[in-house]
Amino acid sequence: MTIEVGNKAPEFTLQDQDEAAVSLAQFAGSWVVLYFYPKDDTPGCTIEACEFTEGIESFRDLDAVVLGCSPDSPERHRKFITKYDLKVRLLSDPEHGVMEAYGAWGEKVLYGRKSIGVKRSTVIIDPQGRIAHHWKSVRTKGHAAKVREKLEGLR
Repeated sequence: MTIEVGNKAPEFTLQDQDEAAVSLAQFAGSWVVLYFYPKDDTPGCTIEACEFTEGIESFRDLDAVVLGCSPDSPERHRKFITKYDLKVRLLSDPEHGVMEAYGAWGEKVLYGRKSIGVKRSTVIIDPQGRIAHHWKSVRTKGHAAKVREKLEGLR
């Protein structure tokens, strides 16, 4: 699926790290930063989660919630959050359905080898539930700051 700016964001309901159901509809009227990443407690994913955590107050000041999403289980998310004292809410998508809907699951190339998996990407969803911005491919270092800058500009 292709995510296009201006289109309605695909609805979802997934479990978070506490096994609570989280749906996009809960955040109607707020900005949502939804970032997709491959695996908890790996170098790039840790950098990304820690940078979003460091800036969490500035995202809140912009009336935005930050949600990370990977195929990892809620239990694994809890361990990741505890180990790094993360302040982001992490969603579990073991069946990859939400990732597929957001174009974050599929064929990717790493070091010349093709594989199927999570495409590290981020979407900003506006308070009306529409895609406001989409990064199809993300470099972890400095990404949270770029998302914050983009969000400031969109508001």
